[in-house]
Amino acid sequence: MEFYARIISGDLVFWKFIMSDNFDEIMNQFDIPDEVMDKIQQNIEDIITNFPIPEDNKLDVIKKINFMYSRTRYLSLTDALTGLYNRRHFDNTVEREFLRSKRYGGDLTIAIIDIDFFKKVNDNYGHLCGDYILKEVAYLIMDNFRKTDIVFRYGGEEFVVILTETSLEQSKIPLERLRHTIENYNFVFENTSLKVTISTGVASNSAETVNEFLNNADKALYEAKNSGRNRIIISAE
Repeated sequence: MEFYARIISGDLVFWKFIMSDNFDEIMNQFDIPDEVMDKIQQNIEDIITNFPIPEDNKLDVIKKINFMYSRTRYLSLTDALTGLYNRRHFDNTVEREFLRSKRYGGDLTIAIIDIDFFKKVNDNYGHLCGDYILKEVAYLIMDNFRKTDIVFRYGGEEFVVILTETSLEQSKIPLERLRHTIENYNFVFENTSLKVTISTGVASNSAETVNEFLNNADKALYEAKNSGRNRIIISAE
């Protein structure tokens, strides 16, 4: 926590270090809480005001610090491999979207997507091939959904899509399109063609709690994987 405290406090020596070229590499090692990021942003103006630099250079400093803030926030919310939002950001987002849908009475659907037999890919072709598959699947997921839908790498070979203002029935169209796209996509790694499929579990916000919402989708995914894979199962709950 000392690291965060020194950023927030405006420690001038520490901020000079932050402005060094090594800052990005070091920040990749930290998982910074949202509330800390917000405090950093709130204190930027005060830090600039107290920073002992000539007035004519102050604008450049402001630009660099704002850039560092934006980049640090981006790194704290995204998965380094795929560029998708990460699990931490998912945990914050899903509860907010679920409660919003309950409050205003809108539709909300969640889909958990799992790459079938992904362990075999790693075992047979290596982890670099596995990384290639993850990045390609991430791209295909992003390409198949609306800008208003939110895509996350949930962990390992699992992805999550939160489909805002979307009913279970409406979700079938993009989810089936994605399943078909991946099944027929030409994955090629080091001149080797690979076939990849996905299984998907889907649930609606008819659940009473956000945990039930997630559990329903997870149960549907389990059913999809245990009934042949390469399919979409919609929760009956």
